[in-house]
Amino acid sequence: MTINSLEFALFLGTVFFLYYFPLKEQTRAQNILLLGASYVFYGIANWKMIPLLAVITGIFYGLGRAIGKAGDTKQGSLLTALGVCLGLALLLYFKYLNFFISSFADLCTALGLAVNRHTFNIIMPLGLSFFTFKLISYVVEVHDHTMEPERDIISFAVYTAFFPALAAGPIDRPNVFLPQLQAKRTFNYALAVDGCRQMLWGMAKKMLIADKLAVATDTVWANIAASSGLNLLLTVFFYALQLYADFSGYSDMAIGVGKLLGFRITRNFNYPFFGRTIAEYWRNWHISLTSWLTDYVFIPLHSRFHRLGKAGLILTTMINFLLVGLWHGANWTFAALGLYHGLLYIPLILSGEFGKNRKRGFTLLGLPSLKDFAGMATTFTLVSFGLIMFRAENIVQAWDYVRHIADFSVPFTIAGIQGKKAVLLAAGMMALEWYGFRHKMEYAFCAVTKLNTPCRYLIYLLLCLLVSMMLFGTNTQEFIYQQF
Repeated sequence: MTINSLEFALFLGTVFFLYYFPLKEQTRAQNILLLGASYVFYGIANWKMIPLLAVITGIFYGLGRAIGKAGDTKQGSLLTALGVCLGLALLLYFKYLNFFISSFADLCTALGLAVNRHTFNIIMPLGLSFFTFKLISYVVEVHDHTMEPERDIISFAVYTAFFPALAAGPIDRPNVFLPQLQAKRTFNYALAVDGCRQMLWGMAKKMLIADKLAVATDTVWANIAASSGLNLLLTVFFYALQLYADFSGYSDMAIGVGKLLGFRITRNFNYPFFGRTIAEYWRNWHISLTSWLTDYVFIPLHSRFHRLGKAGLILTTMINFLLVGLWHGANWTFAALGLYHGLLYIPLILSGEFGKNRKRGFTLLGLPSLKDFAGMATTFTLVSFGLIMFRAENIVQAWDYVRHIADFSVPFTIAGIQGKKAVLLAAGMMALEWYGFRHKMEYAFCAVTKLNTPCRYLIYLLLCLLVSMMLFGTNTQEFIYQQF
């Protein structure tokens, strides 16, 4: 059951009814319902992993209580380190163990040493990277006294497994989300309507744009050698739009479901493709992950390497982005992607532009100035080419793709571009995104609130019909980030 399925719509409708009618204003009962719903959602994906989630939740709940009781003592620091190490151990075992074994075997083979390549049949739990980072941030925040340890294990378990954000984030901070679980929640009409609007926008991006672009990009990636260089080049940009529509679509749906249930989930995207530099792009892409790594990795490392000046900042940035890459999965392509983005920061660091916010320029028509447009186009191109490594199965395939872009032996034909309607819809999405960005809207579809009532509801109806057609279809694809 995915968040964009008919089954989830029925599931959410049941939860919503019970949440606001029999359990109205009964905070603890509502939390118990949310916990049960979250574990049902998790169990449908893989019921065998429910004990793991429950045990890990209990361990970190106990660690938080113990850290809070120990205070600023050596015992408190050791318990915090234990929590961090336990979270990392989960990631290392489920996500990276086979990768390390295979990489070590490859190294031995290259050195002419005979080694038994034995990997394990490990099934990665749904949302592992997301709930693990939640738990690590919890013990660190308790140790740093930015929050009190949670005493209610039900609330803590809901925070860990909250079903809208369980599969692919956003990664909510405990000191922001946990207090919401203690507050009385009654039906808020305005917030619920906004949540439904954001859910509809997320589903439209996923099912009408991302899934349709996937047909085009998958066709080209499956036939790299048989595709023209221009088709390959265009697919680079199509895939960037596909990934954005897919991932931001999930985030919009998760945030929308949260609003429907009375919660404010962390914003995960802030129009990243309008960034004029790679730094602006990353400040607005997967915000919950980048802010997490900034607080818990970048800042501590930078304080350690600060005396090295710009060299220390470059080293810190490279380590940080290597971790960003490897967070996505156990593959050398992700490591290469992280290093690639780290390298893109070096000119900003050397020029002293790192961390600066330049004022934007706009034309009379509300379009970006020529200088800003050049920066956005350059950044989008660099990011899009980096995603070749994200999409490729291995380094060899990524290099093969890049090499064939310069091959003009295969003629280009417009018929070679699949999903032409999706490309036009993606262009429309970006135009609407610019309007939302220009007017500082939380998400682009807020623009419909500027229309009169008949037009607004006509658009809602049209999108609902189109999305419903996709829901009852058979070509719905899983979210890309659900694998992480």
